[in-house]
Parts: sequence; C-alpha cells; structure tokens
Amino acid sequence: MMNFLAHIYLSNENEQIKIGNFIADSIKGNHYSHLPDAIQKGIKLHREIDHFTDTHSIVRKSKRRLHERYRHYDGVIIDILYDHFLAKNWKSYSNIPLKVYTQNFYAILDKNVDVLPDKVKKMMHYMIKDDWLYNYGNLAGIERVLQGMNRRTKNKSQMHLAIEDLKLNYNVLEQDFERFFQDLITFTNSKLKEF
Repeated sequence: MMNFLAHIYLSNENEQIKIGNFIADSIKGNHYSHLPDAIQKGIKLHREIDHFTDTHSIVRKSKRRLHERYRHYDGVIIDILYDHFLAKNWKSYSNIPLKVYTQNFYAILDKNVDVLPDKVKKMMHYMIKDDWLYNYGNLAGIERVLQGMNRRTKNKSQMHLAIEDLKLNYNVLEQDFERFFQDLITFTNSKLKEF
C-alpha cells in the first residue's frame, strides 16, 4: 500500500501507466473502465505486482524477520522497508537522480490531477510537501511513514516500532530486497509486454 516508489519505478517511463499504478489502491474492483487505456494498464499492473510480491518466498522470509506483534501488518511493513532500500540504492536502478525522479513524478501528478481519485488528491498534497518519495531513502523518512501508518490504524498495528526491526535486521533485509527486486523487475517487464 505504501510502496509507492517501487510501483512508480516499475511502470518504466510511461506516465499514464505510472498514474494507474499509483492510484490503484484507491480504485475498488473494476471501477476504472472510464479511465484511459494506459491508466487501466497501470491499475492492472499494480495488482499483478501486489500478487507476485505477496506470494514470493523471499518476501515471506522478510516478513518472518519482523517481530510477531505486527501480525497481518507485516506485509505493509515490508513494502515500506523495501521502498527504503530502493530509494537508498537508487543509483543501482536508475541513471536519473532520485531527487529529479521524484520531482518529475510530482509534476506528472499535477498534470493528471483531474483523473486522480479524491483520496489520492488529498494525500498528494502531503506527499509533495514532505517529499515522501525522496525521504524514503533515509531512516528518519521511513520512521515518519511508519509512525503515520500506525496512527492510521489507531495504534493497533504498532508499526511505529518497526524502525527497530529495520535497524536490527538491516543487512539481511537489504539482501532480501536486492534478490527479490531483481525477480520483480523481470516479472514486471514481462507483464508490460503482455499488456
């Protein structure tokens, strides 16, 4: 849900697919037929990525590295931590500096604001103001995301404590991410060709 950077990156350079991939969590069921074809492809791609991620053995291993207190929130936490590793190691995945990449994406959002669901429009203001995508690359940024997610669950998730799990398991989680993300890139590229 919060691994925005990965979803945007995996859309390659198609702006409309990026938009669809970004808004997919705010679209229920099949209520997207009114949107342009490429945005629909982005929504479908997002769902394929989520399914691939949720069923991948490395992701399951990463979830087991977390404290058991998070229960069914462990997948959301791993999504967030993996976005941290993507941002931190951005130069390994893109020739465009992360700051430039994130600012370009915010400009794409502004340009396509008329197709964004209301929920996304509200969130987008905070995302741009606090530069979430860029700040995923540092621990303070990830800690803020985890605290915000914990507040959204009315403190049920205890996700604010996951920064400690990250620090404790930092190297092995980073290795998990690197191995998994290569698989995910291969999978996504083949899906994009299918679409």
